[in-house]
Amino acid sequence: MIVNVTELARGEVLELDGDPWQVAEIASHTPSARGAAMLVKAKLKNLRTGQTLARTWRGGESVSTAEVETRPVQFLYRQGDDFVFMELASYEQVTLAAELVGDAEGYMVESLELATVIFQDRVIALELPLTVELTVTETAPPIKGATAQAQLKPATLETGIQVLVPPYLSSGERIRVDTRDGHFVERVKG
Repeated sequence: MIVNVTELARGEVLELDGDPWQVAEIASHTPSARGAAMLVKAKLKNLRTGQTLARTWRGGESVSTAEVETRPVQFLYRQGDDFVFMELASYEQVTLAAELVGDAEGYMVESLELATVIFQDRVIALELPLTVELTVTETAPPIKGATAQAQLKPATLETGIQVLVPPYLSSGERIRVDTRDGHFVERVKG
């Protein structure tokens, strides 16, 4: 579908050079010179490669949106270098290579529900939930009287990733981690 660049919004997916690019940031700017055309500036992220790109268009130019589909899936297990998921609507199993899973690997725990992003009938990316609950497997012992404002300490989680956690946490505790940047959000109660 062809749309005017002035109608673009954050999160929309465009097709540029045969690849899907998601609009991460968008802003319009009207130069002060008389008769100057409005400019639309966007930061784009390639959904297939993760590459970023800054692009500027003149107001009135058109771009084509990409036909992408997201399908809810559940992570089942890892088999060698591959990750096996089940589509929640059809119960079909989908196997993805580790290269495609990328950094999301550190959040893959059994039964995690997420989504696959499909472009031209193939999975090009994974859409993680904003937070994931993981167990701390290794960290320094808790410090008596430690408060949340104190210095953070490194902790290794059940998937092997490392995050910085407050000093009052100990091994075996469950925590919630932000999947966008890998930072500690909160301790899971219960």
